[in-house]
Amino acid sequence: MKNKFLFLLFLFLSFNFFGQSIVKNVPFTNIGPSVMSGRVVDFDVNPDQPTEFYVAYASGGLWYTNNNGTSFTAVTETAPTQNMGDVAVDWKSGTIYIGTGESNSSRSSYAGIGILKSTDKGKTWTNVGLTDSHHIGRMIINKNNTDEVVVGAIGHLYSSNAERGIFKTTDGGKSWKNVLFIDNNTGVIDLSVSPTNPDIMYAASWERTRKAWDFDGAGEHSAIYKSTDAGSTWTKMTNAKSGFPSDGGVGRIGLAAFSDDVIFALLDNQNRRPAEKKVTSEGLKKEDFETMSTVDFSKLDTKKLDEFLKTNRFDKKYTAKSVKEKVENGSIKPIDLSVYLTDANSVMFDTPVIGAEVYKSTDGGKTWSKTHKGFIDGLYSSYGYYFGLIAVNTKNEDKVYIGGVPLLKSVDGGKTFKSIGRENVHSDHQAIWVNPNLNGHVINGNDGGVNITYDDGENWTKNNSLAVGQYYYVNVDNKKPYNVYGGFQDNGVWYGPSTYKASKSWESTGEYPYKRIGGGDGMQVQIDSRDNNLVYSGSQFGYYTRLNIETGERLSFNPKHELGDSPYRYNWQTPILLSPHNQDILYMAANKLLRSMDKGENFEVISGDLTTGGKKGNVPFGTIATISESPFQFGMIYTGSDDGLIQLTKDGGVTWSKISDDLPQGLWVSRVIASQHEKNRVYATLNGYRSDDFKAYAYVSEDMGNTWKSIANGLPDYSINVIKEDPTDENLLYLGTDNEVYVSFDKGQNWQVFSHGIPKVAVHDLVIQEREKDLIIGTHGRSLYKANIATLQQYNTVKNKTVALFKLPETRHSSRWGNSWSQFSKPYLPNIEVSYFTSNAGTVKLEVLADEKNVLYSETLKTDSGFNFTNYDVSVSEKSLKSYFGKKKIELKKGDNGKCYLPKGEYLLRLTSGNVSVTEKLVVK
Repeated sequence: MKNKFLFLLFLFLSFNFFGQSIVKNVPFTNIGPSVMSGRVVDFDVNPDQPTEFYVAYASGGLWYTNNNGTSFTAVTETAPTQNMGDVAVDWKSGTIYIGTGESNSSRSSYAGIGILKSTDKGKTWTNVGLTDSHHIGRMIINKNNTDEVVVGAIGHLYSSNAERGIFKTTDGGKSWKNVLFIDNNTGVIDLSVSPTNPDIMYAASWERTRKAWDFDGAGEHSAIYKSTDAGSTWTKMTNAKSGFPSDGGVGRIGLAAFSDDVIFALLDNQNRRPAEKKVTSEGLKKEDFETMSTVDFSKLDTKKLDEFLKTNRFDKKYTAKSVKEKVENGSIKPIDLSVYLTDANSVMFDTPVIGAEVYKSTDGGKTWSKTHKGFIDGLYSSYGYYFGLIAVNTKNEDKVYIGGVPLLKSVDGGKTFKSIGRENVHSDHQAIWVNPNLNGHVINGNDGGVNITYDDGENWTKNNSLAVGQYYYVNVDNKKPYNVYGGFQDNGVWYGPSTYKASKSWESTGEYPYKRIGGGDGMQVQIDSRDNNLVYSGSQFGYYTRLNIETGERLSFNPKHELGDSPYRYNWQTPILLSPHNQDILYMAANKLLRSMDKGENFEVISGDLTTGGKKGNVPFGTIATISESPFQFGMIYTGSDDGLIQLTKDGGVTWSKISDDLPQGLWVSRVIASQHEKNRVYATLNGYRSDDFKAYAYVSEDMGNTWKSIANGLPDYSINVIKEDPTDENLLYLGTDNEVYVSFDKGQNWQVFSHGIPKVAVHDLVIQEREKDLIIGTHGRSLYKANIATLQQYNTVKNKTVALFKLPETRHSSRWGNSWSQFSKPYLPNIEVSYFTSNAGTVKLEVLADEKNVLYSETLKTDSGFNFTNYDVSVSEKSLKSYFGKKKIELKKGDNGKCYLPKGEYLLRLTSGNVSVTEKLVVK
């Protein structure tokens, strides 16, 4: 109850925080994209009408369709989070439960806030508890009693906690009982109930510990449990005698019950594979050098060594001759050739674990047997923690589906499998629903959205109409209209027009407005300001490309350390930066800062290790996470690391100084920004997400980091990802957190919520298009939003005025105004956005005047304190038109909609608050 009270108090404070925001009416527009979608985590399908279902996205909220995915409606726009773990629906009553917080335990698996419940199909939501569980694996509603719900809670991702295991409520979430608790590092990832008997349930526990530098996704407490009383009590079923692995290598387990006694399990077996017999080969392999002596190395065939170096893309300066000389003089050892090829990707993909295994029990979980011989290669690699997908057709025991990379189907009970992914289906699979009443009908959720098949995977439709992309980074060019670029989680790098409007018209042309220019997990982007066609972009762990979009010319680079030195440690989102002083100069960061003077052709190291030195683990750590060069001085560069260090060089890397000693230690430096207004000013944000610390850390220094001042006053406990200065007003700052965007008009002394029209979603990046005065928000779950900030940039000149009216956009007259092409089409309606500022809430009078005396239009508007926006449709009363324009013998025509519109000319728009009036010219060309 204490956690629930704190949550409600937090919601109250957040509401009041938003309610007093003077920018709460500034409109944001979603500008897509949608075609690449985002990660799906769960479905709930109406069993009586399978064209009706809900789909939950990892960080994009819950959506509903009743037309088989042709279109979707957002269900969680007003919910306090978009971070989904699982959804469960009672279709008879329409009651929806959401287990918030993603279950995949990935780098961007955001924590939730407990269980949300709606009894009005998502119009309103109530938090019904388990707020400290953070991540929910699965929920099951008793089909005979809507108030009876069983929840598998995984618990915190980066720290130990007690609110994990299995919880049950019998009163619709008013109270919960922890019916299975194992320990503070073991939660429950999956639940499965017999399709015919709600009393019989199975659960999969999962022991996992994740740190920023290491992830152990296996342990002896990972096991399968069973309940025969609808989840009230549980018995552990797997042990050394059961036939199911029960040692420290047991990882994530997925479950699929076929009947009371028949249950399938998909195991991520993290035990190492037996050593394979070496197959003799003429070519040299990386492993050959791990134990090779200096003497044996000197005897290597020169041609074979040269071939090895070339095949494995060693730097051209390393030849068989030069490498042998280095080994001979002792500057390197043979093992250094193996180390040279070891990076984060090789560790992630090459670890020789057993991987995916399918087990089956026919006696209610007492005994288990593996359904197949050998290994299911190519499904899990070494990161099975990301998947765990298994399903069985409950009318056909032999029809089993498992998912990882790719999606596999078995028609013989798991003895053999074949891939059923196709060219329009993403390769990473997270959720599946199998229709037991229509053979071959399957709904699949993956990292690229929703796919549906009716012929068991031979053909799939792609149902991606939702802007639920998971951006890591965004940038803009200077074209007209300008383009927006960005990298997506598991969906590469794309760019597209800032004028994008959601429409299916592209399907008739085959040309989607956004274009893909890179694969993998899309990361940072830099655009040459001299030539907007020259773009630098990349994927995870420092694999980057320079691409000329116009010619298609491409250069790939992933700078390597010097042979004999320690390998570079690249961050998952490796930072790159084009120097504002010379666009030929590209900075790229590992644990050291690298610089290219020739557009990425060659790199040199310009620093020592700018981190604390890394930690032993299977995730690169001790890496640079952010770079910023001062626009005032070439070579004045700041770096921030994932282990809390901020470093500064004033001489292009010749000397460096650590400037973060006075800041909180050990946090991820999510952004460091050299001011574009004052040379000595620098901003920094720190992020404790990877230690389950969600406090807001934001700082400014006016003396190059010698001293720091906190500017996080009043911000709620959301981790901060980015801070940006306004290019026009030095007092104006923008800040993106894991839940909202904020703005400050006084350099961070006070903050206000700036998220009108944007749900509660993680914001990874912000960028400003200076010419158009647009702020672009890159969300990790709802793609892109755009707002014009021209009015905000004038705040400090109007803040003391009773009312201020901002310049009106010109509009071009059209004979189409109010008219339609036919009786079946809607009239074309003009619109002028009127933006204004008022110091107090109340009402204002809006008038359109032909001159100082003749009023053509009048309307009273309700206003809030701060910025306000209204749309004027350029219509006027017929009476006023006739009385004024009739004297001028101007022919006036009504539109098909019966309205009269302003003729071409110049008018005044007047705004009056109390006894204060302001005017702006209104031009109809």
